[in-house]
Amino acid sequence: MRRRNLLLAIVVLLFLWEVASLLVNEPILPGPVTVGQTFLDEITGDLASHFLYSTARVLASVILAVLLAVPAGLILGQSERLNQLFSPFVYMLYPIPKVVLIPVILLLFGVGDLPKIVIIFLILFFQILVLVRDSAANIEPKMILSVRSLGAGRRALFRYVYLPASLPAILTALRQSVGTAVAVLYVAELFATQKGLGYYISLNGSTLLNYPAMYAGVVAMSLLGLGLYFTVDILERRLCRWNFIE
Repeated sequence: MRRRNLLLAIVVLLFLWEVASLLVNEPILPGPVTVGQTFLDEITGDLASHFLYSTARVLASVILAVLLAVPAGLILGQSERLNQLFSPFVYMLYPIPKVVLIPVILLLFGVGDLPKIVIIFLILFFQILVLVRDSAANIEPKMILSVRSLGAGRRALFRYVYLPASLPAILTALRQSVGTAVAVLYVAELFATQKGLGYYISLNGSTLLNYPAMYAGVVAMSLLGLGLYFTVDILERRLCRWNFIE
């Protein structure tokens, strides 16, 4: 995406926000200038701490999901027998909205960072697992046979064929999961915590009625999601350059 188009989209959104604020003309919808000033004031104080907590939780969940889901997806994609064995479980568990498990996870893991990381991990894990498994299973047999003819074993196939071929699927799964992960992070941080952007937004919006600060928290959470999305996009352009060759 061109930077000019991106900047134009930002300007249009800010303009629409300002128009909506003028039409509503209520404290519940301050304009972007007011929110921007509040954001700059808050980011040097409490907001920065909440942002760091939320970022750490998301990054821990993403790293854990990649480390576990990618090998599992590659193994299932390579082995038809294992895929047939575990596919029914994946088929049943994948569609379940993981947000409904928050009370259960809180009971099992208690308060703190761990339950937040676990719930986001569950969402990312299944999305990455399914895409990587399907990508590994759809690799052309000719490619595998040609590498095997050179004496490559299962480990070499895993490293030089299945993993590179599935890398776009891994990054696609991460890109698709970013928005969901940040949304679930907001819900998870409403429970049993006093740190995180979800708590910050809820506290300022529902308790303190500090609407500019609430929207500043929304902006911070949006920047977190955009930052993760653009990071995945940059990684894809560097690690999967063959997809961008015209």
